Amino acid sequence: MTVAELAPGLWRWTAPHPDWKDGDDWEQDVGCVYYEGPEATVLIDPLVPPERERFFEALDRDLERRGLPLAIVLTCAWHGRSAQELSRRYGASGETRRGLEAHELPEIEERIWWIAEHGALVPGDVLLGDGNGGIRVCPDSWLGEQATPESIRADLRPLLDLPVARVLVSHGEPVLSGGRAALERALG
Repeated sequence: MTVAELAPGLWRWTAPHPDWKDGDDWEQDVGCVYYEGPEATVLIDPLVPPERERFFEALDRDLERRGLPLAIVLTCAWHGRSAQELSRRYGASGETRRGLEAHELPEIEERIWWIAEHGALVPGDVLLGDGNGGIRVCPDSWLGEQATPESIRADLRPLLDLPVARVLVSHGEPVLSGGRAALERALG
């Protein structure tokens, strides 16, 4: 597990995906986000890492310190991963909370979360780390039958109107500064 504080109240951790197989076209470790919102502590696409005890101790401490409920939101239904287990343990809701805004991509059944306070976009599978410090649009084979590379790029272009500083991808390395420029290059 890799854990990084990106800003006060904004953390990202990685954990090995339980369904990953050698030869998959994505990395074994996937990214998850912890956000201290104004009404709740929010986990986006959470995956409990192998260091379970340490993870739960830290989350218990944070929830007690804040005295606010836990909310769990997903970018894609298939990113539920540990959401059920965490919901049972903490009585978490899946309600969208103040501080988060969803950008819907219905053609691919995904939503990108916008955390304005931190200038952070949190995509699921549509945007990936490119291995060179930037991001790229997912492979065409991931788009399914309803979307095209052109339609997805058109759906993503309104995000360029946001003051994006960070892009916290699930797959690959996140962009921690210059997020808008990285998004513009990916859509170019």
